[in-house]
Amino acid sequence: MQPDVDDKDSLAGADGTGLTIGYGDPVTALSRFVDAGWDVVTMATPTSRYGKQRDERVRDACGDAITFVSGDGLVRDREWSRRGWQDHIKEWLTATQHSADWDGANTVRLGIDTGVTPAAVDSVFDVQPTKQKVPTGTHQDAVEQLDSFLDRIRAYPEHISAPQKARVGASGLSPFLNFGLLSVRQVHQAVSERAPSCRGREMFTDRLVWNLHYNQKLVDWPGWTDTAVNPVFEGYNEDRHDPELVQAWKRGETGFPMVDASMRCLAGSGWLNFRMRAMCASFFSHVLHQPWWIGADWYHHHLIDSDVGINYTQWQSQAGLIGKPAQRVYNPRKQVQDQDPDGEWITEWVPELSPLPSQFLPRPERAPLSVQTDCGVVIGDTYPRPIVDFEARRETFWSRYERDRPEAAARLAQPEIAKRASFSGGYGAAKAIANKHGRDAESAPPDVQASLSDVVDADEETTNSRRPAQPETNPSDVGDGEADESTVPTGVGRHQGAPSPDDNAAVPEDDDTDDSDRALPGEPTDEGEQTTFEGFSG
Repeated sequence: MQPDVDDKDSLAGADGTGLTIGYGDPVTALSRFVDAGWDVVTMATPTSRYGKQRDERVRDACGDAITFVSGDGLVRDREWSRRGWQDHIKEWLTATQHSADWDGANTVRLGIDTGVTPAAVDSVFDVQPTKQKVPTGTHQDAVEQLDSFLDRIRAYPEHISAPQKARVGASGLSPFLNFGLLSVRQVHQAVSERAPSCRGREMFTDRLVWNLHYNQKLVDWPGWTDTAVNPVFEGYNEDRHDPELVQAWKRGETGFPMVDASMRCLAGSGWLNFRMRAMCASFFSHVLHQPWWIGADWYHHHLIDSDVGINYTQWQSQAGLIGKPAQRVYNPRKQVQDQDPDGEWITEWVPELSPLPSQFLPRPERAPLSVQTDCGVVIGDTYPRPIVDFEARRETFWSRYERDRPEAAARLAQPEIAKRASFSGGYGAAKAIANKHGRDAESAPPDVQASLSDVVDADEETTNSRRPAQPETNPSDVGDGEADESTVPTGVGRHQGAPSPDDNAAVPEDDDTDDSDRALPGEPTDEGEQTTFEGFSG
């Protein structure tokens, strides 16, 4: 973002005033402007508990001198935000945009000497990128990337699942959206008006709606960043926390090449397409059995496009902490076969496997010793053996999840838990899941019995809550949709006081062999891709 700060400083400095930058405690920094007689206007954005508390402190200290403006299209200050949400979002996305141009000749600009300059920020915080392939962050760069994507949008659906193809096939807009260099409305209108009519255009605009959908979840409940949505799953896997497994996952040394390449790419470049993000989150939660928030915080720290409202809500969804019956466990070996059969991407990020014939990349540990000797790749030496037994760990997860999911589904009937989940179909959708998949009301706790027996007109709750068309493939660029909440049973974390620097078709499995991804037996699955892990992942 430093280039954008420099760019804005030059624009504001045409008359010698320059950009005024405040630094320090938010109340102290903003009070300086208030004391100088400024009317301070700030944009309200989806935020975690830290941000909520910060905003309240500012309101208490500065009163009416601070105006919070909500211009992101999200619904605030309404008990049930999802009533009429789709119609509201459609209206917001198509509303006329107002130009930010002003008449400089008739504008008086005043500066305050805060002692902070763009150059000082650069020198004190060493803001030079440490990751590979980081885009330059100016508004002009963002506009050029959008123009480039409009030329490529026809090929978008076929280039977002495989990580190597996604590097050039995804939109590349997620960092610019995350840092406000482009807005969701601005991009939506540009794509709707200028892109050719094609499947890629429809997929992408759907994902823009999903971007807002997940951010609405955080507006509705800031606890997404540190607390399981469903109380049944609070503390899940914390008794199984193993620092050695966590570190192997973070370093990309698990013995599962697709996971290792993904984690090294994440740390090295700050970007990963949605399918790989979801796969690694699934592996961390369902196979390594580690606490979800550790992985979510790691993503948030490294992703250059990490949107709090998307990252943490997707982590909870991928980890299965909501209470919806459908759940998917990715098989990283199958993902090698499906998304990188020649090993081009794996060997870029895990070069020690380059000499190994590609047919052994799904399971290097099964390469004959003679092959290992001939190519110089010794499993257990130059590349680790699998750190866990995938099949055994997966079955352990399923047995635990199937045990707990009826109670978790029943909990969704409680209004407070339904508000947390913020399903696109509102309270009616949560109640429908509870009634269909929750355990019998007679055996449920008293508070759940009351919710299950409460008569609610689901049609009334969902009449104006129509969801966008379900994506057909994994979006890795704009977001990557979630299971239909009305029918399918889908820095900022708990150890951080303040924010740190911030495709997936479910296929039913016919057997338990390790060459298949597995969805919960007997349940409907998300045939369209969970959209939106990334503020867009592209």
